Amino acid sequence: MPPERYKPKTFEVVVTEVIQETPDAVTLVLDGPEIPPYRAGQFLTIDPHVFPVVAGQVAYVEQLKGGKKELVRAYSMASAPHEPLAITIKEEPYRPGDLHPAILSPLLVYGIPVGMRFRVVGFTGPYTLPPDIEQRTDHLVHLVAGSGVVPNYSIVKDSLRNHPKLRHTFIDTNKTWGDIIFRDGLARLAAEHPERFRLVHTLTRQSDITALPGDVRQGRIGAELLRELVPDSATAFAYLCGPAIASWDRKKALEAGTTPTPRFLESTIANLQSVGFTPARIKREAYG
Repeated sequence: MPPERYKPKTFEVVVTEVIQETPDAVTLVLDGPEIPPYRAGQFLTIDPHVFPVVAGQVAYVEQLKGGKKELVRAYSMASAPHEPLAITIKEEPYRPGDLHPAILSPLLVYGIPVGMRFRVVGFTGPYTLPPDIEQRTDHLVHLVAGSGVVPNYSIVKDSLRNHPKLRHTFIDTNKTWGDIIFRDGLARLAAEHPERFRLVHTLTRQSDITALPGDVRQGRIGAELLRELVPDSATAFAYLCGPAIASWDRKKALEAGTTPTPRFLESTIANLQSVGFTPARIKREAYG
C-alpha cells in the first residue's frame, strides 16, 4: 500500500478496453509502463490541453475567461489497486453559469478508442480508508449518487479483499434502473459476500420497481431509510460521494442574499447527523 502522502506523477497511459456502463457513462481500462501505486478512493487528473481534438474549444473558453487557463479534470479510479487501472466517466451536461464547462467528459465518454495514448497525473485524494479502520469500526455505510459511486466501488472492492473484519452497507441512488453505474458488478459483490456486503438501490424517477431484482426502493435516501439500514449509527462510519453545491452556486446565492438549494451531499449529511452520526464519522467526496 502506498504511503498516506505520495507526490503525484505525470505518466502515459494507453486505453486497453472501453466498457459501456450506461448510455452516458464508460469505464476506460488503462495500462502503461510506469503506473505509480495508489489507494482505493483516490483520483487522477487529466489536462484538457493534451487532446488536440478539443484545442479549439479549450482556447475559446479560455478567451471567454480573459485568458485564464482551463483547469485539469479529476476522475476517480473505478479499479481497486489489485486490478488493472480503470477510471469511469459520466457525461456532464452544461449548466448555465458553469465556470468549467464539460469539455472533457463528452470526449472521454464518446470519443476515446482502444489504443489511444495520453498523459495523466496521479494519484491523489484523501477519500480513502485509514489504515486502522478495523480498530475504529466494523461497519462502513456507503452512500452514493450517480457517478459518485465510482470511488466507493474501488473502496469496497479493496476492503472486501483486505479488511476481513469490515461489513458494508452500500446505498446507491439514481434516477432510473438504467442509470446505475456498475449495476452488475455491485450485484456480483452482493452475491459473493452475502454476510459482508448489503446492496440497496433507491430510484427517484422510476415509478414501477416491482420487476427489478434485489433490494430496490423508491425515493431519495432519507432519515427513515438510514434508521432501518444502519441501526448501529453510533459506531458505523459513512463514506458518501455525489453532487454537492458548486462554488459558483454559493457565490450566486451570496450575491442574491439567498441560501443555495442543498444537493445530494448536503442533504445526506443532514440526514446522517439526524440519525446519530457525528461529523468525525462522516467522510465525504463532492462531485459538482
